[in-house]
Amino acid sequence: MDLHALRRPALALLLVLPAALALPRPAVAEEVVVFAAASLKTALDRIAADYEAASGNSVTISYAGSNALAKQIIEGAPADLFLSAAVNWMDEVEKAGLVAEGTRRDLLGNSLVLVAHGRGSAPVEIGPGFDLGGLLGGEKLAMALVDAVPAGQYGKASLETLGIWDAVAPSVAQADNVRATLALVASGEAPYGIVYATDAAADESVSVVGTFPADSHPPIVYPAALLTGAEDAADRAFFERLGAPEAAAVFEAQGFTILK
Repeated sequence: MDLHALRRPALALLLVLPAALALPRPAVAEEVVVFAAASLKTALDRIAADYEAASGNSVTISYAGSNALAKQIIEGAPADLFLSAAVNWMDEVEKAGLVAEGTRRDLLGNSLVLVAHGRGSAPVEIGPGFDLGGLLGGEKLAMALVDAVPAGQYGKASLETLGIWDAVAPSVAQADNVRATLALVASGEAPYGIVYATDAAADESVSVVGTFPADSHPPIVYPAALLTGAEDAADRAFFERLGAPEAAAVFEAQGFTILK
């Protein structure tokens, strides 16, 4: 038996193994879990897709009313980032000690509009004493939950300021979030609804007939923050991307204002 012949393959393996170990290994993809207000869906889906393509990491986004998301986070739901449509719900998460220190920032602004089913609906002038009840003609006004969801809270505040809440309250059909509100109008189940301008821009089945005065409701502010459960570089990178010029362009195209 040729012992030298037997040793040659083993020797070759020993020579190749260090070189193989020295080769760069593909990075392990990381997952970013985001809880975001439903009104962010169109823009945030685009931003997340661009981030995934550039980084190789994955982004999983749960959309709902900010109130529901905040409660889930406080109750222990695993999330890395929270984007709320109102300051008060981010405040609740922060009071629970779940916002990573120094990361909270006011990211976006929005406006509140009255939408109608279909295209080309006649515009209306929204101001004090506006006859919204007459416009409804006994039919429903779609709104997000008026005592919990930011869009509903802003809408109710505006109608109260304008002095018309009591007249239309019996006609309000409440939905779990602002995108569900939009769906009621888009499907024709409600002829009119109150949503954000950015939601109206996301559905060609509705038309904007009026904008609520900005001083008739609290400022619409979207705070964003990393949560204390965020542990890897992908979480931080996606959070930073939300404030980058590329993301700002997507948000602005959808109708959001960028807060400095």
